[in-house]
Amino acid sequence: MKYAYFPGCSLKGLGRAYEESLLPVLRHLGVELQELDDWNCCGATAYMSVDENRAAVLASRNLALAEKNGSTELLAPCSACYLVLNKLQHHITEFPDLRSTVQTALQRAGLAYSGTVRVRHPLDILVHEIGLDVIREKVIRPLRGLKVAPYYGCQIVRPYATFDDAHQPTTMDRLLTTLGAEVVPYPLKTKCCGGSLTGTVPEAGLRLSYILLKEALRRGAHVVATVCPLCHFNLDAYHEEMERRWGPVRIPTVYFTQLMGLAFGLEPQQLGLHRNLVPFTFPIETTAA
Repeated sequence: MKYAYFPGCSLKGLGRAYEESLLPVLRHLGVELQELDDWNCCGATAYMSVDENRAAVLASRNLALAEKNGSTELLAPCSACYLVLNKLQHHITEFPDLRSTVQTALQRAGLAYSGTVRVRHPLDILVHEIGLDVIREKVIRPLRGLKVAPYYGCQIVRPYATFDDAHQPTTMDRLLTTLGAEVVPYPLKTKCCGGSLTGTVPEAGLRLSYILLKEALRRGAHVVATVCPLCHFNLDAYHEEMERRWGPVRIPTVYFTQLMGLAFGLEPQQLGLHRNLVPFTFPIETTAA
C-alpha cells in the first residue's frame, strides 16, 4: 500500500511524537508513505474565521500538489488538517463560486485540482484497508492489563462522518482491543478538549480538558489514547494548573499509534514516548486500593 502523506505543521513541531510513532507503525504493516514535496500549512480551523476564500485556497494547494504527483489518496493524521482538507473537498463541490475562486488562484500558481484526491485518516486506513486481522498478526507484545480511554476529539468525525459514526465512533476502540488492551466505556470520546481556548480563555479551556481527564480516571483508565496533536497537548501539558484549580487529575495521554508501536514490540524511544510531560510506561504498575 502506498499513500501520499501530508504531515501538517503539528507533526513537525509539538506533535512530533505522533509522526515518530506513526511512521514506524505503518512501515511495520507494509504501508509506504510519500511525503508531499513543498506542502504548506492547511490554515487549521482558525484561518477560516479570518478569510474563508483564502483559507480554501491555502488548503487546496496541498490537494493540487498531491493530484499533480499522481496520488489518489492523501493521508492526513492531524485532526485539524484532516477536517480542513475534507471540508474543502465538500465545499468546492457544493459551492460553485468558491470552486471558481480556488481554481483561479491555483492556475496562477501553475496548479489545478479536479477533485480526484481522497483525504484519508490513519484510523480509516488501519481498520478498513489493512484490517484488524492483519494488525492482530503483527502483535507480539499484547497490551494485556492496560485500560484505555479512547478519545477521538471533535474534528475527525464531525461534521463529516466519513469513516465512523459522528457521535459514537468505534474504530479506535476496535483497534485497541485488537492490540490486547481493555477499552473502558468512555462517553466523552467526542467531547471538545477546549482546543485553542486553553491559550485564549484558560478558565474555559482548562475546565473542558479537566472534565475529560477526570472522567477517564473515574472509568478506571490507566491512559487516554488520542488522535489529535492539539488534544494531546491540552490533556498532557496542564496537569499542574488543573490540579491547582480543581484537584488531582493526573493520567497520561498518548497517541494511539504509540500504543500500536508498543504492541508491535517497538521501543518507547522509537515512538516518542519520552516526550510526554506525564510519563507513561507499560506494563502498568498498579497499586491495590
